Amino acid sequence: MLLYRAILIAALMSLGCSGKHIVLIAGDQEYRSEESIPALSKILETRHGFRCTVLYSINRKTGVIDPSTTDNIPGLEALRKADLMVLFTRYLELPDDQMKEIIDYTNSGRPIVGLRTSTHAFNYVKHPDNRYAKYGAQSKDGGYGRQVLGETWIAHYGAHQKESTRGVIVAEMRDHPILRGVRDIWGESDVYEITTLAGDSRPLVTGQVLLGMDPSSPPDPGKKLMPVAWIKTYTGETGKTARVFMTTMGHVMDFKNEGFRRLMVNACYWAMGMEQRISPKSNVDFVGEYAPSPIGLKP
Repeated sequence: MLLYRAILIAALMSLGCSGKHIVLIAGDQEYRSEESIPALSKILETRHGFRCTVLYSINRKTGVIDPSTTDNIPGLEALRKADLMVLFTRYLELPDDQMKEIIDYTNSGRPIVGLRTSTHAFNYVKHPDNRYAKYGAQSKDGGYGRQVLGETWIAHYGAHQKESTRGVIVAEMRDHPILRGVRDIWGESDVYEITTLAGDSRPLVTGQVLLGMDPSSPPDPGKKLMPVAWIKTYTGETGKTARVFMTTMGHVMDFKNEGFRRLMVNACYWAMGMEQRISPKSNVDFVGEYAPSPIGLKP
C-alpha cells in the first residue's frame, strides 16, 4: 500500500499537479457551462492530476443545478484555499456572503481564468446600491469584465449562431507557453466585439468571423479580426498582482475542438505559474462521453 501510494504521488507530480486545487464556477444561462465546465474539470483532474471542485448555480427550492438561477452558487468558500479560479458566469447577482468569496479571491493575487460571458459576469439591477455593484456589467467602469478580465460586454460581432469563429494565433505571441501545441482553433461561438482591452492586456488569439457554422466556411470579408483570447495582470485591493487569462470563446460546442481544449488546459498551467510543465503533446482528450445540449436561454 505504501509503495502504491508513493508511485501514485510520483505520477501526479510528473503530471504537474503539485497538489494544486482548481475551483471552477459554472453559472451562465445560455452556453451550457454546466456541461462544458465539468468536462474541463475531468480533463484537468484525470489527465493532469489537479484537484478540482466544480460549483454551479443551484435552484434554492429544488436543490438541483439550474442555469436560470442567478442568485445562488453554494460552496464558494472553497475559493479560500484555491490555487486557481476558473470563472464562467453571466449576469449573476449573488448574495453578499457568496459574492464576498469571489471578490476576496480576486483581490488575493491568485490567478483567474475567465470564459465567454464572464465579460458580463455580474449584474446589479435589483440592488444597484449594493457594495458590489461596481462589479456589475452596467457600472461606469465596465464591471468585473473590464476591471479584472480586460473587457466588458459590448455586442455580438459575428452573427449569433450563424457565423462561427476561426482562431488566428497572434504572430508575435506564437511562442507563448499557452499556445504550445495549440493549432486549428475553431468553434461555433460567434466573435464578441472588443472596444478596449484594459490594463496590460496582450492578445494571444484573434477571431476571424466565418460565414457559416463549419470550419470550412469562408471568412466574412467585412469583419476584421477581434481578440478572442488574451492575458493580463490584475492588482486588487491587497496590492497583490494576479495572472489573468480571458477568452470570449466558450460555446459548449467550442470544447469539441482540440485546439480550444488545449488552449484552456495550457492557460490553467500558465495562470498558476506552471508554464514549464506545459507539454505540446499533453492529453486533452475528454474523459468519458461529451454530448452537450444545444445552447440558448431557457424560458
